[in-house]
Amino acid sequence: MENGNSPSKPAVPELEKKLLERIRGSKIPLRIMHVCGTHERTIAKYGLRSVFPENIEVISGPGCPVCVTPEEDVNIAIALAKSGAAVVTFGDMMRVPGSAESLLEVKSEGANVRMVYSIDDAIAFAEKKPELEVVFFGIGFETTVPANAAALLRNTPENFSLLASQKQTPPAIELLARDADVDAFIAPGHVATIIGTRPFEPLAEKGFPVVVSGFEARDILLGINLLQTQAEEGISRVDNGYPRAVKPEGNQIAIKIMEKVFETSDSEWRGIGKIENSGLVLRKEFEEKDAAKKHEDLYASALEDIRKKAGRKDKNRCICAAILTGKAKPPQCPNFGKDCTPKNPAGPCMVSQEGMCYNWFRYSREEGGNRRA
Repeated sequence: MENGNSPSKPAVPELEKKLLERIRGSKIPLRIMHVCGTHERTIAKYGLRSVFPENIEVISGPGCPVCVTPEEDVNIAIALAKSGAAVVTFGDMMRVPGSAESLLEVKSEGANVRMVYSIDDAIAFAEKKPELEVVFFGIGFETTVPANAAALLRNTPENFSLLASQKQTPPAIELLARDADVDAFIAPGHVATIIGTRPFEPLAEKGFPVVVSGFEARDILLGINLLQTQAEEGISRVDNGYPRAVKPEGNQIAIKIMEKVFETSDSEWRGIGKIENSGLVLRKEFEEKDAAKKHEDLYASALEDIRKKAGRKDKNRCICAAILTGKAKPPQCPNFGKDCTPKNPAGPCMVSQEGMCYNWFRYSREEGGNRRA
């Protein structure tokens, strides 16, 4: 407090101030897409869009793993829970709507659904409950896959299996580069700590400037600076704006563990559709731990029941698909802030703290932190 008056706004740190001056000084228009839910959270939380000049637009892509987990995978998890298996997963996934209901809703009806923080928690639960068939609904990008792979390389209980819904980021970004109106990309730093910067080089070769960024506000500002420099020089390359955590070659130990257990496949992304070579499925030698194969006889009838109930929610009003691909913003959805809130999400983008709708709702109901100062 100063002189009994209200506290003054905190001063902008010198580095951030210089980065902002540089961003505002460039006249080249750039439409930048990031593909990281944590990036969106930082941008919205600190109101970064409100300080960007009119020629810089930063939009959110499919960077939230909860948001892109396909409806069919949620339905399968629900079917398993209804058929008697104990389904364990992350807290956010419990609230993601399937075609008719969510895991949290079937839990309230008596199904055995539990929240865990890791695959190790799921395995520990299976060890304590040998009488149950325990299924870990594992979702996520390359960041979480090595931990799942390492766990399966250990001796897991016979009553444990993995329902895998895991994605690889670069193929999705390459698809968006073809279909979205985007000039440059901010690549996710957490993914790059595993796979490195090299998998993003094909994007640069096609003419898209790319920067791998960390998650602090200054990291985002630095990333935009680096992209502006590339645009001004008329070049496209992959800049590493997160060298304190990311190496060009990535984490080779993690990659080898991942490749030992999983293999690449085509995969469905909620709101986008099937993307070639973007998924990861268990190799044949790990089939006994693949819940989709181990329990297919258990969930077939329940899955059919879920399909019959589909349409209970007015899914046509949810525009999460357009939001995930940068074609729309949350306030354009008729559900936003009305029938769809974090307490009662109608679509996956409102469920997770990494979802764009969630962050726009929490930090700015109108412009997602984009109100002009």
